[in-house]
Formats: sequence, C-alpha cells, structure tokens
Amino acid sequence: MDMIYTLDQIGSVAAKLIKMHGTKPAWAFFAPMGAGKTTLISQICKQLGVEDAVSSPTFAIMNQYEANGKMIYHMDWYRLEDEAEAIRTGVEAAMEDADLCFIEWPEKATGLLNENTVKFEIEILDPEHRRIFIPS
Repeated sequence: MDMIYTLDQIGSVAAKLIKMHGTKPAWAFFAPMGAGKTTLISQICKQLGVEDAVSSPTFAIMNQYEANGKMIYHMDWYRLEDEAEAIRTGVEAAMEDADLCFIEWPEKATGLLNENTVKFEIEILDPEHRRIFIPS
C-alpha cells in the first residue's frame, strides 16, 4: 500500500485505509510534525460514523469517541516520555478496552504496539502532497 495524496483527496484515502485495514484494532501513524496525522484520523473517524468533532488529543493524551456502538480512542503520545509513562497514563488499558485505536507519535512507546497494530508512515513530499505507506 502506497498512496500519494493532497488534502482534497483525504476522504478517498481514508475510505481506502478503512477498506484495507478496517479489521485491525490499532492503527499507528508515524509522521513528522505537520504531516496531517490528526486531519487524516479526523476523516477516518467521520467515515466510521463519529459525530463528535475530532480534535488532537495532544494535551489530554487520549480522546474517546463512539461510533455505531464501537468505542474509538484517538491517542497522541507526543508528550509521553516513554513506555512506562504511557502505561501509567492508562494508554495500555485503553488500547485493550477500545474497539479501535488511532495513535499519533507511536514512536514514544513502540513496545505497546503488537501484531494487531497496522503501522503507517506519512511522508511530507511538498507543502501540498503527502505519501502514506506501510514501512517494510
């Protein structure tokens, strides 16, 4: 899976990701600041049926949403120091309880990711274009 897209195409990218990886309970997004992680996750949540406004959980660490009877967590691990702090903040327990988790800045606690986590990388190609792929 390898897609190059613009902001105008983010809806179709979200739909393709859901179609290809919708059965995976955790999605980790590795990307630099400004790559559009939150924007993409917001679109995915919208397409899954989340009616609440989806925003970055940078300061809260986790936002919880409901869609069609499923519990979805949107996590941002940017402010976490390491895996131990992630566990203390309840991230690991939330991942076990949720039907679906979207994780920004997963590199802060990669030990919490497992074989049920789909790992995406988003690359900034230029101000308008992004590339999303699953690293080998």
